Order: sequence, then structure tokens, then C-alpha cells
Amino acid sequence: MTSMYHSTRNADAYVSAKRAVLNGLASDGGLYVTDALGETKIDLERVVTNTYRENAAYILGTLLDDYSAEEIESCVEAAYKGTFETDDVAPVVKVGDAFVLELFRGPTSAFKDVALQMLPQLMSRAAQGAGEKIMILAATSGDTGKAALAGFANTPGLGITVFYPHNGTSEIQRLQMVTQAGDNVAVAAVEGNFDDTQSAVKRIFGDEALRERLAAQNTVLSSANSINIGRLAPQVVYYFDAYAQLVRAGEIACGDAVEFCVPTGNFGDVLAGYFAKRMGLPVGKLIVASNCNNVLSDFLTEGVYDRNREFFKTISPSMDILISSNLERLLYYASDGAAGFVAGLMDDLAKTGRYQVPDEVLSRIQETFACGWASDEQAEAAMKECHDATGYVLDPHTACAWHVSKMHPHTEGVPRVVLSTASPYKFCHDVCEALGLAAPQDDFACMRELEGASETKAPAALAALENIDERFGDVIAVGDMSSYVETKCGELL
Repeated sequence: MTSMYHSTRNADAYVSAKRAVLNGLASDGGLYVTDALGETKIDLERVVTNTYRENAAYILGTLLDDYSAEEIESCVEAAYKGTFETDDVAPVVKVGDAFVLELFRGPTSAFKDVALQMLPQLMSRAAQGAGEKIMILAATSGDTGKAALAGFANTPGLGITVFYPHNGTSEIQRLQMVTQAGDNVAVAAVEGNFDDTQSAVKRIFGDEALRERLAAQNTVLSSANSINIGRLAPQVVYYFDAYAQLVRAGEIACGDAVEFCVPTGNFGDVLAGYFAKRMGLPVGKLIVASNCNNVLSDFLTEGVYDRNREFFKTISPSMDILISSNLERLLYYASDGAAGFVAGLMDDLAKTGRYQVPDEVLSRIQETFACGWASDEQAEAAMKECHDATGYVLDPHTACAWHVSKMHPHTEGVPRVVLSTASPYKFCHDVCEALGLAAPQDDFACMRELEGASETKAPAALAALENIDERFGDVIAVGDMSSYVETKCGELL
């Protein structure tokens, strides 16, 4: 049976998976979900014997089942064959007495690569026969932007416009975006933080007048953020594959429980783990690790989501978020599909900046999710402690998860996997400072310092940024983002 998708805020208007991928965001501002999630369980014994690409084809074929098997297989081959450092895509490594899932072995050295090498493939096949030109919009706190640009660059019939907060990313993250090659790409800094940028992108999707003007040019907008189900679905795969690696290594038996600790801001990465659990993965707890923008920790503890608080710029900028969009999907499932209830919460958030869920909904969420957060100082201490004890170098985001994992009680006999979301070389100045190394202002000098001290090599694509000319220098106001998008649709498509 084909899984149909609908908005988290309206369960009455259904679309196919392909259309959900193309649309990105539902017309009412909600996120696409399927009520069939978990009806078909994944065969763990099959997963354990599969390669990463075989697992990707199996799991994506289950989640997005209106794609043919041939379409999914061709997407998987294009996304993962020869594009990551190894065919494993996301290896699990043992670090001391812990396990780390390395999600940064792709072309842009961030976990977003796993999904954003796949999304353009899914979108291209969904668009075949639709006869539409598509402009991809992405708001990024640092990593999504480059990963999306790299995935969509020079894809026929598709353009991509990326917005990032001005002075709100690491210098390496910024350089990755503003040096991007391709005839169909545009990049602009926005005067505001990530929440301002993401909220404006959502408003652009809801602008009916803009939609009509673009439709007259046979152009539609779509999203590369994890609000797009085609971005989220590929992330489910690495939870199953990490489990398979642990079984094959003899660390667990097939059927044993595993916990995951995930650094997160927009709640997409950890939500993929929840999807995996619904589909049959024996997940004990999903531990949400935040930085001092700890709106998620407060919500998971108290059931009150309140973005009316001070916004902090931290050494883990990809987590500097106060509006966690993917939480909306969890609210839908935790309320047994009460779309009206979710719509009401999102209306409260838009009007007052806060909402509160009933105790029974919070209790249901807490059955699976635990939480914690780390200050910059605690993340720095985690980087130094881990390196001193094991020689392993964490980036600042993974360090938040490392700290939270150490602080959170372990369940006897249940291994825990910390998701490592970025190469430390993307944040080498802060990493060098944390490790007590010389930390010159020049990021590339820091790279060389870190290479010498850690006996590791900076990813070639990051080191090469030192000598690449910048292409994009636009800095725009939040209020100008809509007109910027309309202009780029005309120029790039």
C-alpha cells in the first residue's frame, strides 16, 4: 500500500511522497507526515547483513514507497557511490568506552551530506514529467547551506538559494558557501539570527501572491531543510546502519537495545532516530543534547516550549536555534495524530512565542526522549577530556553531546552511540583553543596546528578553501528575502 502524506496541521489533504518531496512544506505551513509510519517494520536481520547502500534502498523504499525500486536504487547509487570517504558512509568507531557515529565523511564534512546527497536525486525523479522549474530554498545555521549547495549545484531544472545569518556561522562554514561553484546557485547573508532567517523562509513558502507570480513562470518553491520529508528520510538510514555495525562487531546481539545521544538544534537529526524506532529499531532512549540555547531541554523537561529568552551565539553555531521546526512532527505523533491540536500549538508559538502541552503528551514524549545541555565551557572541557584520554578530536557540537552523554545515567548493558555531526576542522579555532593549542585568528593556520597536534588530516575540500575566490557577498535584510528569491528565480531558472 502506498504511504500518503499530509500536513501536521491538517490530516484531510493528502499528497504522494513524491509531491511531498517537491512541495517541501505544506501550504498551511505544516510539515508533511504519514500515518503509515511504523506499519511496515524493518527486518533487523536483513539490515545486519546489508551494506549501507542496500540499507538505504530498503529503508527509503519503505518510507517513500511511491518511488519505484529502480528509482530508489538509482538515487542511492548516485548519492553514495564514490561520494563519501568510504563505502561505509557513516562508520561507527569506538572511542574509549563509548561509540561515535561519524557522520562527517561526506563532501562537505557535515552530517547534512548524508541527506543532501540524496535529496536532489529524489527531487529530480519526482520532478520528471511535472514540467516545473524548481527553486530550492534553504535557511542554514551553518552546515545545511553548503551541503545543499553541493548536492544541487548544476542540477538541470533546479536552482537553489541559501540564506545564512550574517556573522552567525564559523568562518570555514561561511567560506564553504560563498565559494560554491555552479550556474544555478545563490547565497546571501541575512541581518539576523537563524530563527529570523528560517521564519522568513517559511513565510515565503506561505506567500500566495508570490506563489501565483512564480506559477505564471512555471516555477515552484521547495525546501532543502529538514522540514522536507525527503531530507529527513535518508537520515533514518544511518540509525539502522549504526545498529548493524554494532551487531557485526559483536558489541550487541540482534534485538538488543541501543541508546543514541544527538546534538541538535532544529530537531531533525534526533527525530530521524524516532522514525527509526517507530519502524522497529530497538532504541532505548534518544538523548537530546543542546547548547545554552536550551529551549529543547526545557521543553522535554517541563512540557513548555518558550522561545522568549535570550539568544546566545556559541562555539556550536549550528545549534544556535530557538525555533526547532521538526518538533512539530513529534507533537503530531505524540498526540495520536491530532492535527488540530498541533495547529493550535503552532498558532500559539507564532502569536506568543510559547506553547504548553498536556501532561499526557509530555509523558509519552519522555518515554523515548531524554535531554541535557552544555555550556561553551563544558563543551570545551569535553573536547579536552576526550582528546587527552583517547586522542580523539571532537567538534564543538559533538562535544555538547559527549558532555550530555557523560552526565546522563547509563542503562546497564545498553550501549550508547554519540552522533558526531561535523569535522572538527570546520571549527578549528575553537577546537584548538579547547585543546590548549596555539589558536591564531587565521582558520587555516589553526588547521595546520590541529593537524600537527592530533596526527589527523584536514579534509582536502576544507583546506582548499584557503585559495578559492569568494563568489557571493550579498548581505540583505530579513524583509528583503522574498524579493531576493523572486529575482534569483528569474536569473537562475
